Amino acid sequence: MELFWDLHMVTAAGKALVIILDPMRLSFLFAGVVIGLVFAILPGIGGLAGTALLLPFTFDMDPYTAFAFLLGLGSVIATGDTIPAIVFGVPGGAGSAATVLDGFPMAKKGEAGRALSAAYTASLLGGLFGALMLAVSIPILRPVMLYIGSPELLSFAVFGMSMVAALSGSAPLRGLAASCFGIMVAMVGSDPQTGTLRWTFDTLYLWDGMPIVPVALGLFALPELADLFISRTAIAGDSVVDVRKGQLEGMKDVFRNWWLVLRCSWLGAGLGAVPGIGASIIDWVAYGHALRTEKGAENTFGTGDVRGVIASESSNNAKEGGSLVPTIAFGVPGSASMAILLGAFLIHGLIPGPDMLTKHLDVTYSMVWSVALANVLGAGICYAFSPQFAKLSTLRYTLILPPVLSIVYLGAFEGQRQWGDLYALMFFGVVGWVMKQLKWPRPPLVLGFVLGDLIERYLFISVERYGVEWLTRPVVVGMLALALLGLLRPFLREVKAEGGFGGMLSGFGRFSFPREAWFTVFFIGVVGTLLTISMEWNHDARIIPVIVGTGGLLFAGLSLLNQVLRRSDAVAGDLPEAELQTRKSMHMDIQSAGQDHMTVRQIGIRGAMFFGWLVAYMASMSLVGVLITSFAFIITFMRMEGKEPWKITLGMAFGVVFTIWGLFDQLLTIPWPQSYLGDAFPALREMIPSL
Repeated sequence: MELFWDLHMVTAAGKALVIILDPMRLSFLFAGVVIGLVFAILPGIGGLAGTALLLPFTFDMDPYTAFAFLLGLGSVIATGDTIPAIVFGVPGGAGSAATVLDGFPMAKKGEAGRALSAAYTASLLGGLFGALMLAVSIPILRPVMLYIGSPELLSFAVFGMSMVAALSGSAPLRGLAASCFGIMVAMVGSDPQTGTLRWTFDTLYLWDGMPIVPVALGLFALPELADLFISRTAIAGDSVVDVRKGQLEGMKDVFRNWWLVLRCSWLGAGLGAVPGIGASIIDWVAYGHALRTEKGAENTFGTGDVRGVIASESSNNAKEGGSLVPTIAFGVPGSASMAILLGAFLIHGLIPGPDMLTKHLDVTYSMVWSVALANVLGAGICYAFSPQFAKLSTLRYTLILPPVLSIVYLGAFEGQRQWGDLYALMFFGVVGWVMKQLKWPRPPLVLGFVLGDLIERYLFISVERYGVEWLTRPVVVGMLALALLGLLRPFLREVKAEGGFGGMLSGFGRFSFPREAWFTVFFIGVVGTLLTISMEWNHDARIIPVIVGTGGLLFAGLSLLNQVLRRSDAVAGDLPEAELQTRKSMHMDIQSAGQDHMTVRQIGIRGAMFFGWLVAYMASMSLVGVLITSFAFIITFMRMEGKEPWKITLGMAFGVVFTIWGLFDQLLTIPWPQSYLGDAFPALREMIPSL
């Protein structure tokens, strides 16, 4: 029987390959890949909008062509969103945020070509690994997937949270405090257990919770653009960008680190196959894994280490094949894009489950080949245009900021398509920039935000269904043990570095209040206020917020004591030089470049000017709409900031406005943010839809 099954699988795989290699189907696959790359490059759009857009076009296609078209788009999103992450420091989607940490610093050093090449190669290998996992694992993993319940999903989420310790670098207390705040932000909205409105402040926008897109773009995109404005240079500065040499070197980097690629691909494919985990954390888990396991990573990650790019990107693309496993085998979507893909199953009369492993095995393997071929095509296209992408990092900031900011605003509007998305973008942009300037790690905040809702939901389900017995399940015990070890590791390393507990306790000196401490005081005030508000809710709605908020206050309080009482030279005489350098450099975030010669006052003034431009942009948008605002903003910014020639300025303004109108209005048919002029004159809105 096993031999028959193996022969049946091989025959079906061969038949599916012949079907997919049909020129017509290959052309649709190629079209899906190109569309996917375009959507991936635009911050905030991603594969969800693209898949939803293409779904209606598949009605008249056969199943093989339809899935080739859709999977061609979905499989290369993680490849394409690498481009803005590395070149501009702007994550194309939530799944590429970890790539920014090392990819953008590489671009600043003139190594954009190397970083892009390494990312493409790692994405290609990760995508092929994900396709391979899909090909061989569906029959094998079926009983495993049926075993996984809410306790196991909870333990996976807790294990993901343990990466906070690794992603906090030399500031574990700040990282833990930031992650607690991220969890609290994730709990904003209607409580799923009791319906209680938590921290909505009588704002309808917050009832459904905070969407990930404006949060991610605010924390990671706006701070990098602000620093570019402050330094007033090109991204790569005066570095020489040798793209051809960088491409070859980046490819060699991936094959030199083949074992890292394999491990992170396995992590991406495995976590992608677990429903509910989501693409937003997979790259962080892989990045944290590389940080813990790669030699010397704690000294170099976050400063432009190519291994950080490789870890994130290989896991990103592998998840696509993994998320197809529960979608095909059980009809349980492994991601939001897979939920839309289920619509394609219904359109073509296919039912996920046993039939996909027997009657329609050739359709299943056509999906495998589609994912594999899409990754090859996507990487090939990106390699072909890599020189052009890398050269963008050498452009003046006055040529980069206006179009990127216009796209970032519209990308953030994709969250819930309300004005609240733009306010959230601005709020988290300011928070992210201040955190970056004061060396508060931002990755833990994002990780807490993504996992907070999952942890609370699965915890309530586990307790309601299993009582305390869920803690005794083997997978849960193993994952919680790994999580505890991950959280304690930085603390134990610090104790060792200080020469034991006695050394830690002797390292306090005279009271001082550095400027970094003011933000900690502000943080304590915000968390304390939120905690006070939560006391008015019923028991079930407040229990998790109170626990998390108390933890945030504890970690922030200890960090404040450390800042105002700790002597920086407390143990300097007892530590070797290598250890001192390690402790200074372990900051798991992007360093602000080009500001060493500037005073704090100068940085603050220019930062205020940057966010002043953003406030003016939003005010204009609320009055006259997106297109008129974008046109006026680009001209005003380029003429006032850089005195760019009129020819370049007008060409940029018309080009960006036409692109925005064609893509968002004509192709995606996304509703524009409402404006005062459009509300006051409805007839005028019919003439100019963006009003």
